[in-house]
Amino acid sequence: MAGEVRETRPLRADARRNAEQLLAAARDVVVERGAGAPLDEIARRAGVGIATLYRRFPDRSALLRAVVLDALERTARAAAAALSEETDGFAALVRYMHAALDARVSAVIPLVLDILDPADDDLQSAREASAGLVQRVVDEAHADGSLPADVTFGDIGTLLVRLSRPLPGPVPPALDEELAHRHLDLLVEGLRPSPGRRAPGGPRLERADLRGLQEEARP
Repeated sequence: MAGEVRETRPLRADARRNAEQLLAAARDVVVERGAGAPLDEIARRAGVGIATLYRRFPDRSALLRAVVLDALERTARAAAAALSEETDGFAALVRYMHAALDARVSAVIPLVLDILDPADDDLQSAREASAGLVQRVVDEAHADGSLPADVTFGDIGTLLVRLSRPLPGPVPPALDEELAHRHLDLLVEGLRPSPGRRAPGGPRLERADLRGLQEEARP
């Protein structure tokens, strides 16, 4: 399959560490500079040489594919952990949203949709698995009354996309990340049920609506 990494054997500890550092660096650089971000900048931030990057990822598409798979798997694990470890639906939702900000999946995927193969079975499976778990988080918060019924899967997803994008101007990456979590804490208070709460305006987007928008955006 196009975009697969070259290595199939279990990685040595140092190789695994290099791969993890490359994925983390690629995630950050792509969010900051787009899908065409220089690969040498990704290697530099990861603390490895460009040859190490190419040994693990033969081309840009392979690297971006791995970044998206990693982000989707991380958010799926975060949603599953929130469901199993939190007894309150709203607490599970907030925990998931903070984990999703860390994974930056909501920022990465829109930037690389045009590059990745829409028929890639592994990507489709990972997206469906992650979205299914997030839907469960939203459904359980609806079921226990801790999330108003008019707050949808689409609201959560698009809110995370907005918060995942870096602020304009010379904001250090670490500060930008801290502010994203702070702003999420401020915004989630508006998701709680409260007396006299005004229903939000604008369209209600469900999971199927987001999928349709993504399909329409494809060339």
